[in-house]
Amino acid sequence: MSLPVPSHTLPIPSHTLPIPSRILPILANSLHHHPKRITFSLAALLLGTGVTAFGIAPLAPDAADLPVKQVMEVVQALPTQGQTDALSAFHFNLFRTESTRSSDTAGALLKRLNLDDAAAAAFLRNDPNARMILAGRPGKAVTVEASDSQQLLKLSMRWPGDNEAQFKRLVVERSPSGFSSRIETAAYTRSARLASASIQTSLFAATDDARIPDSIGVQIAEIFSTDIDFRRALRKGDHFNVVYETLEADGEAMRTGRVLSAEFVNAGKTYQAMWFQPPGQDATGAPNKGGYYTLDGQSLRRAFLSSPVEFSRISSGFAMRFHPILHKWRMHTGTDFAAAMGTPARTVGDGVVEFAGVQNGYGNVIFIKHAGNRETVYAHLSKILVQRGEKVSQGQTIGLVGMTGWATGPHLHFEVRINGVQEDPMAVARQSETVPLSTAAMPLFKQLAAGVKNQLLAAASISQTRAE
Repeated sequence: MSLPVPSHTLPIPSHTLPIPSRILPILANSLHHHPKRITFSLAALLLGTGVTAFGIAPLAPDAADLPVKQVMEVVQALPTQGQTDALSAFHFNLFRTESTRSSDTAGALLKRLNLDDAAAAAFLRNDPNARMILAGRPGKAVTVEASDSQQLLKLSMRWPGDNEAQFKRLVVERSPSGFSSRIETAAYTRSARLASASIQTSLFAATDDARIPDSIGVQIAEIFSTDIDFRRALRKGDHFNVVYETLEADGEAMRTGRVLSAEFVNAGKTYQAMWFQPPGQDATGAPNKGGYYTLDGQSLRRAFLSSPVEFSRISSGFAMRFHPILHKWRMHTGTDFAAAMGTPARTVGDGVVEFAGVQNGYGNVIFIKHAGNRETVYAHLSKILVQRGEKVSQGQTIGLVGMTGWATGPHLHFEVRINGVQEDPMAVARQSETVPLSTAAMPLFKQLAAGVKNQLLAAASISQTRAE
């Protein structure tokens, strides 16, 4: 006996898979007891199948069935003669810079500058001014302006002049009548650079690693010399930040200028300094001297410098020693500074030359009288540049280092005498009086010092960036 199928059920499509005979009684029984549930399930199944079919049906006709229409038109070419004429009349100049080499000839230099100009090469070989390009030391920067046909139009080269504020410029120029040359003088453009370095072995090793000029390292040692013994007191991990001048000639860095501000951390203690020149004139009508000050206005310039030569190694201090010539122990009443022959020797303070000439074991020697019954001695000089009775100012070059008198090698023997008695030069320098900043200059100083603090912070960030 077969069960009737409810009228609200959906017929099973003919393309469905056949149902095994053993399953039919089970389905029939379930359909009898749960007709609504079975009907709903079948409807959902069929509805899902329909939706799926709808989702994948194409929404547009096949492109292959679309009609194709071919259109042909005649295109009129635009006139090009005007453009061709304009391009043929267009010319441009090229610029390039090269450094001279010891093996260069005029032709080799021009070839490296991508120039093919026999007339220019001949002029560089024969013109007295132009011959300066390849004369002397190599490494000179030469800039050329050339035509698009590789012909020289203009050449220039720069070098430092005798005046620290100006540089020299050689110009070779082409004109309808041929080449000409001239030497010009121009003022440097000053700009500030920020740098930072950490001490691992020595001050100058640190400046080399940070690509800071040696002259800046010398100035840093000079600025903080009364507070830090750069020969013995530096520690690994000490660091400094500095802002310094560069002097540029037509955009090329030519010389290093003055340290504008600096900060040095030695053994955990921070020292700061800034350059300041008070406005106005002194009693003689000359501009007031500039100097270095702490950021709260305390002068770092003392009446005596700590060294008569720029940062140099002390070969023999103020102490007992075995004399290299007399071969016996005796008190060394001065300080010997190791320096190459011809190194400038400078006076450590303002004074008057009391003696300049030859004297016994001192060889060529200079005695300078200072205020407060103090006297300084500069011995073994190869050359004397002052004469008796001449007034000298602190830092002025008075002679050149040599090995005259009782000397086994080039060095400067330096003494400080107070009331005729030799004293330790380093101690005298530290105890000498400072040159104070006037009250009238203090407002301007404080204004500038505020900006210096920001500059030093910016310089410090360079080392932080490098570490990261």
